[in-house]
Amino acid sequence: MILITGGRGAVATRLLALLHADGIPVRVGSAAPADLTPPSGVEAVALDLTDPATFPAALTGVTSVFLYATPDHVTEFADHAHHAGVTHVVLLSSSSVLGVLDAAPEDDPLAGSHLAVERALLASPITTTLLRPGSFASNAASWAWSVRSGRPVSLPFPGAHTDPVHENDLAEAAHAVLTDPRHRGGRFTLTGPESLTFTEQIDRLAAVTGRAITVEHVTADEWKKQTDGHIPAVYADALLAWWASTDGRPVSLTRTVEELTGHPARPFTAWAADHLADFTAS
Repeated sequence: MILITGGRGAVATRLLALLHADGIPVRVGSAAPADLTPPSGVEAVALDLTDPATFPAALTGVTSVFLYATPDHVTEFADHAHHAGVTHVVLLSSSSVLGVLDAAPEDDPLAGSHLAVERALLASPITTTLLRPGSFASNAASWAWSVRSGRPVSLPFPGAHTDPVHENDLAEAAHAVLTDPRHRGGRFTLTGPESLTFTEQIDRLAAVTGRAITVEHVTADEWKKQTDGHIPAVYADALLAWWASTDGRPVSLTRTVEELTGHPARPFTAWAADHLADFTAS
């Protein structure tokens, strides 16, 4: 039995469909299981990763877990999983940890959160496979309201590079490492096929949607004011620092998606086409 956590997420939803199509016993966990619509025969269970009281029931009979977690209670989760008989955890982490592997987690609140989870799992007896994606293509969804309303997209670093990776590629990579024993315990850095600036992503999005999209270059302080209430200041500062570090600097790419799934990583335009309604629906 495979347990998928974060059942409402895009990666989890696609992974669930892949495993179910294979006929693999699977259970999906969520803090709000009533909101899930899993395939027939798939159990949806209450699993709140901030509440250890929900761990035992969700883990009963489970041998593998797909996990996307915060540091809160991850050690307790690993302990419960081990005692329940879990032998393999696939963690959706982040390639940002590669820059802080020798640092204290609190030194970088974004990368540090993922690093703390990695360390907790690696310290447990459970075999842990790490998936470390770069930038999610779905981060572009934050521009949807501006695009639909015809307003400029505010960017503090229009020339910052990212490596947007499609959530379907992440799900297929997770499927591969969950089902192929050769990948157990691996460390996999996943990227999209291109290093793109935010401006280049906007241009591609405009081409796919058929809409003119303008960019407003704002200061870091202006962007923080615009996102206040949505992004905590400490995380906003970490994002700004990351974008500043890649401003005008292409990021390194990998072929890991292709190596795990057998096909090249999907381009950003494929993600935009798959999410066209998000940017065009009135």
